Formats: sequence, structure tokens, C-alpha cells
Amino acid sequence: MPTDSVDLVMTSPPFALTRKKEYGNEPVDRYLQWFMPFCAEIKRILKTTGSFVLDIGGTWIPGAPVRSTYHFELAVNLAREFHLAQDFYWYNPARLPTPAEWVTVRRVRVKDAVNMVWWFSKTEWPKADNRAVLQPYSDSMKDLIKKGYKAKKRPSGHDISTKFQKDNGGSIPPNLLQIANTESNSAYLRECKARGIKPHPARYPEPLVEFFVNFLTDEGDLVIDPFAGSNVTGSVCEDTRRRWIGFELEPKYVEGSTIRFEVGPLFEKPGNASSRPPQTKKTDGRKRPSTVQTRKSSTTRG
Repeated sequence: MPTDSVDLVMTSPPFALTRKKEYGNEPVDRYLQWFMPFCAEIKRILKTTGSFVLDIGGTWIPGAPVRSTYHFELAVNLAREFHLAQDFYWYNPARLPTPAEWVTVRRVRVKDAVNMVWWFSKTEWPKADNRAVLQPYSDSMKDLIKKGYKAKKRPSGHDISTKFQKDNGGSIPPNLLQIANTESNSAYLRECKARGIKPHPARYPEPLVEFFVNFLTDEGDLVIDPFAGSNVTGSVCEDTRRRWIGFELEPKYVEGSTIRFEVGPLFEKPGNASSRPPQTKKTDGRKRPSTVQTRKSSTTRG
């Protein structure tokens, strides 16, 4: 890929989990050696205003209720190559209580329900606009805006001015993102089952990707996912008018990912499907190359 050509790299690579997964994952002791060469290429292709967002889960030391620090070591190593723009934490309230041995059997740990999401940038000033990801005001904040607020210094020492009661269209989100990853009856899984396609077992939720795509890019920008899997990233980019390229080694996952780019009966509720054949997902009329690539072949969408 051309140097300085990409606006955002958004990805969730295989984690260094204790149990081997069917899609392949490196052990803790080899993870940094395996992953860092990818990061060198990511740095090369990013624009000076570009961002690299990495969703990375933790793991446990085999045989003991003790956590590995591999994902923190990875962040430290990446911070030597990039700027750490901000650390985010994805809290998944739907996460199962694992590892079972320590959480549900011996009851000596609580469930691990948070992933680190590291936001790196090529320079100190990447493109970003938090006005694109504002959240609805709470009832108390709406009441404060309506009734007004007396400017004064808080006990914490913060000086709250009259600007605090200005309606800015929503509240600025925190770096703790609460998003339940519940997809047991999604269109993707239903259609994979109907077609006899093996679905990708590790899929991050669309709202997580959508947050960073909206926060860090504009319409028409180019987003890359080097570990596309079922191509959640590409689907979000298609819906938000971003160009995208996804890379995936396993042809079976590439085949399944095409389900995300069909409309019609696929996305209707079960039992209400019409007889219309699936159609290609519509765009805004501009030619926006969206690609899923394997090492042997590629499928390009215009």
C-alpha cells in the first residue's frame, strides 16, 4: 500500500489467549515478536493525521489466577513507535464469567469484562472531533441547562464558568465505553447457519467500531483493518460512507463476511422474510472502493 495514504487503522487482532483458537493466536512469549512487524507497516501507511486503534484483550498465566501483562508490554512498545493519543476501556457487561476455574468454581476472582482499546497516532495532532460522538444529556444536565447554573469554584478546585450551562448538543463521552457484545441472533449468524458457513468466533461489536470511525475520520476517508475476520469494520465503514480495505487470511471467513453487505430478506426479522433475492448494499452513488483481501485473492466492491 502507498505510504501516508490511510486515515485510520481499526483492528482487533488475535489475542495471546491461553487456549488455542481455531483462527490462530500467538502465545504470550512470542506475541510482541509476532505483532510488531505489522505495526511498522501500519506506521508507514498512516497519514500524519491518521490514527491506529487497537482493541486488545488480556489473558491469564496458565494454571494460576494471575494476569499476564503482555497487552501492557505491547502498549509500551507501540508508544515507542507512535504517540499514545488516549487509552480507552471497553466494558462488555454481557461477558461470560471466565476463567471458570477462578471465577465460578473457586470464586477467587471476578469476571474479566474489560478490553483495552489503545488509540495511537503518527503525530501529536491526529484528526479527531468529539462532537461527532456526543452522547445524550442526562435528565439532571438537561435540568441544569434549563434552569441555569451559578458560576463558582467547586470543592475539587475546578472553576465552573457560565459556559457550563450552554447546550452543546450532547455530553462528551468518557474513555470508558460500555457496549454489550450480544450477537447470538444477528443476521450474520443466522445467515451463516442457513448457508452452512462457519462464522468467525471472535467479533467485536459494531458500536465500538462506529465510535472510533465517527470520532477519527470523515466521510470518504480510508479505513484499514489488517485482521478483518467477519469484517465488522468494513460493514461499519460502508454504512458511514468511508472507504475501507480489510485483510483476512481465511477464505471461509471472507466468504462469511460477504453476508454483511447484502440487504433485503437477510436483514428482516425471522419469519417475515420476503421472496426478494438478496441485493448488494447501496452506496451514495460515488465509486468508493471497498475491499476484502486474502493472500490468494481479493474481492473489490465499488
